[in-house]
Amino acid sequence: MCALTEGVSFLLLLGVAMPLKYLWGMPSAVMVVGWIHGMLFMLFCFALAYVYFRHRWPFWRGAVVFIAALIPFGPFLIDRRMRSLEKSDEKSI
Repeated sequence: MCALTEGVSFLLLLGVAMPLKYLWGMPSAVMVVGWIHGMLFMLFCFALAYVYFRHRWPFWRGAVVFIAALIPFGPFLIDRRMRSLEKSDEKSI
């Protein structure tokens, strides 16, 4: 859920706040949405670190999830993969 919220904030920053700033001269939109996105991104990074260490993920998996968070629509794509991975882990227990 954290990744999806962060992904939505990233899309709002790129798709709404940036055009408001550069096309209509409203820099406060980027300041507000950017601050919120920054906080959500930090929360996402802490959650990723927690899961990475708690579940002893391989380095590549943590790196892929982190890089996906930097790409627009990346969190939505990786979320589907992580949910299927979570279900397969639950079945093995």
